[in-house]
Amino acid sequence: MTALVVIAKECLPGKVKTRLHPPLTLEQAALVASASLSDTLETLSALPASRRILLFDGENPPADAAGYEVVPQVSGGLDERLGAVFDLIDEPLVLVGMDTPQLTAAMLAPVFEEWPTGVDAWFGPADDGGYWALALRNPTGDVVRGVPMSQSDTGNHQLHRLARHGLEVDFLPELTDVDTIDDARTVAGLAPDTRFARTLRDFDVIRQFVVEPA
Repeated sequence: MTALVVIAKECLPGKVKTRLHPPLTLEQAALVASASLSDTLETLSALPASRRILLFDGENPPADAAGYEVVPQVSGGLDERLGAVFDLIDEPLVLVGMDTPQLTAAMLAPVFEEWPTGVDAWFGPADDGGYWALALRNPTGDVVRGVPMSQSDTGNHQLHRLARHGLEVDFLPELTDVDTIDDARTVAGLAPDTRFARTLRDFDVIRQFVVEPA
C-alpha cells in the first residue's frame, strides 16, 4: 500500500496564488486556489491510500480534507518542509501538490498498484521545470532536503538527487502547475468541468481557452 501526502496552504487572500493578481483580485485568487485544492482532494479520494496526510500551512484545514491527518509544515524552505514529511513515513509514499486541478485518479493509479520490480521512485514532472508529484518506495528526507526549489531546473536537480541515491525512477504524466493567469486559463481549458474552471469562469477570465471535444 501507498500513503498519500497533499501539501497545501490555507487559501487566504494575499497568501496564495498572488501571481494571479492582476487580473484577479487577491480575494478571487484565493477562491481559485481553494477550488484547485478541493478538486485535488476530490480526485485523490478515489485512490486506495493506506494513509492520508495533509501537510498544511495554516490554521484552518479545508472541510474537504475530512479524514486526513493534518500535519503542520515545519519552518524553513520548501525542501526542508518536504524532507520532514518524507522522514515521517515508513511505507511507500506519494507527495502531491494542490496546483494541478486537472489531475485524474488514472494518472496516479500506478503508484497505488504493485510497483514494478526495480522502480524505487515515481516522478511527476511539471512543464515549468518543477514537479507536481514525487513517490518513494522507501521515503527519506535526504532525497529532497537541499534540492533548490521553485526554479526552472528544480525537476532536473531532483532527478539528479534521486540518481545519486541509486534510485530507479519511473515517470507520471507531465502536467501544468497553476502559477500564472496563463497557466490557470490553460488548465481550466483542459478540465472545464472542475470547480477550479467554474470558479475562474465566474471571474470572466477564461474567454476562448476551453478545449473543444475531438
